[in-house]
Amino acid sequence: MDDEPNASAYAKETSRLWRAWRTVHEMVQDRGYELAEDEINISLERFRREFTDDTGSPNRAKMSFSASPSDSMNKKFTPPPTPNNPDPGPECGRIWVEFCSEKGSIGISVMKKFVQYCAANNFKAGILVTAVPLSAQARKIITVTQQYTQIECFLEEDLLVNITHHELVPKHVLLSREEKTALLKRYRLKETQLPRILQKDPIARYLGLKRGQVVKIIRTSETAGRYASYRLCV
Repeated sequence: MDDEPNASAYAKETSRLWRAWRTVHEMVQDRGYELAEDEINISLERFRREFTDDTGSPNRAKMSFSASPSDSMNKKFTPPPTPNNPDPGPECGRIWVEFCSEKGSIGISVMKKFVQYCAANNFKAGILVTAVPLSAQARKIITVTQQYTQIECFLEEDLLVNITHHELVPKHVLLSREEKTALLKRYRLKETQLPRILQKDPIARYLGLKRGQVVKIIRTSETAGRYASYRLCV
């Protein structure tokens, strides 16, 4: 009888983690990385078999995964040739996603270990999914490392629902550098004249937008059909 409360708690936690797992996979795919559909659309039963131990307790250490950028993502993130760099390579690379097992405070040591793992294994980006918020000191490490590894952190509870699936959220598409330049030229605008989207906006975080990037927002209207607007990430 003593195991029943634990089993119920484990089942609830497993269900929450399964939802977060699916959302973070969808997020990685929506950013342009390659993932197999059976990785994204995993059933709760299969998730339970693969990521819980004999007692039914979720094992976050098994839930880590990596992904490589698709050809279209590489193309979008390759800067135009210059005289000094006639054959530039893509500025994106592989991403590492890890579900943190720590249930207590997420401090400097946890973040340093994550950053060092990403750097040692040549990941251009890393996402750490945590059950509890990061400490202020841990957040500072993210800022320091941005030049060579793009580190992001998400709370499990923020990934329980994929916000892009909501009917009121229009489709957002990141523009390449060339598409941004063409947009500004077409409308004779400076980028500062564009409407803005904050980097901390939920959609901006979902897409991993960086400051200076422009996102195309596609809406549907009964009168105008499909129409687009643009926002600059700040």
